Amino acid sequence: MGGIEVLLLTDKGVETHPVSAVEALLARDAALIWVDIPECSQEAIMLLTDVLDCHPLAVRDCLQRNRVPRVRVYPHQQLLILHGPERGPSGHVHYIELDQIIGDKYVVTVHGPLNPSVDPGVALRETAAVRRRIEAGRLRPGTPYELSYSITTALVHTLEVLIEDVTREVWQLEQRVTGGHMGNPEEFLEELFQARHGLLAVRTMGALGAEVYGRIATLGKRVSENDLPLVTDVADQLTRIRALADGEREYLQGVIEFYRARAETKMTIAAERLAVIAVVTLPITALSSVYGMNIIVNDHTRVPQLLAVLTVMAIMSTLLLTWAKRRGWW
Repeated sequence: MGGIEVLLLTDKGVETHPVSAVEALLARDAALIWVDIPECSQEAIMLLTDVLDCHPLAVRDCLQRNRVPRVRVYPHQQLLILHGPERGPSGHVHYIELDQIIGDKYVVTVHGPLNPSVDPGVALRETAAVRRRIEAGRLRPGTPYELSYSITTALVHTLEVLIEDVTREVWQLEQRVTGGHMGNPEEFLEELFQARHGLLAVRTMGALGAEVYGRIATLGKRVSENDLPLVTDVADQLTRIRALADGEREYLQGVIEFYRARAETKMTIAAERLAVIAVVTLPITALSSVYGMNIIVNDHTRVPQLLAVLTVMAIMSTLLLTWAKRRGWW
């Protein structure tokens, strides 16, 4: 990852400044500053503590990995913790943390900490997309909440993309189930549950994020009347993500139940056929074990007795097969 980036957002575009200029930028009137911290280094800690006067608990949360989204409200700023998804091997979904510190004139975005197996560029996905829009002139945020809204909306888009990818896989799995081309049962089951895990992870991110923004919406005077609709809209977007994931998960559960029904039906048919074989062969085996020593191991074969035993076996098999047929076993 790169170093700390300090951006001054104006009506004319974006100005890039060094970290040492943050304090002077804050003294400007009508300034909107975006500080993007790829990872919380010692320089970042000094900036958060000495220049932006962040609460020690906010700095601590930026340093450590937070497994649950939350909002922390402080006298002159708010800490917002959200997660985005990144799919890993074997269906695992990494939780990519994105922290936002929202002040009166600035937004600080802090990425990570990250799992070592995750590409560091993944953490910058949403902020890089928002920055490209600003530099291209397609976005001109005027308040910290407008900038935060754009960043979180980009995160929601990432969640939507993952739902779309998993849904594509679910449709393919459903076609394989209905077509009877499932291949290796263990591998197919693993694919089914990997898809369900992905939807469950997205659902969790959406649901918890919606709760966080619902909490922000109740802060009253801490959110201006102009910014409150943005907060409400993000809460609605995240609630919709939860609903989409729930709908696809329910559909996938139907595919899983269909697969289980087909597998259980095949097992039942196989068990019935094995039962028929056992019913037919067990009496014959018992009869042959009783008479075998007297018929086969004698000094010579006694043809009449052998024919009589074979006839009895044939009759028993015919009667048992007829009985099994009437019972509907085959």
